[in-house]
Amino acid sequence: MLELRPNCERCDKDLPPEADARICTFECTFCVACAETDLKGVCPNCGGNFVPRPIRPLSLLGRFPPSTKRVLKKRSRVWPAT
Repeated sequence: MLELRPNCERCDKDLPPEADARICTFECTFCVACAETDLKGVCPNCGGNFVPRPIRPLSLLGRFPPSTKRVLKKRSRVWPAT
């Protein structure tokens, strides 16, 4: 089951469960602006592509809550500058 991470790993923008976000196959999570514009559709962590993060139905969020653990990657030479 997807973690539904609460933030963009690049800019730390809040991404609530209903937010439009992008993920890669390893669930690296980014806001649309970072994923599509700054990262040009390529995950800086694994080199994979991004897809829209699915929306978990509101009726299931109580039983299957999103993650509260924020992930923020330290910028390295492979990360495009802001």
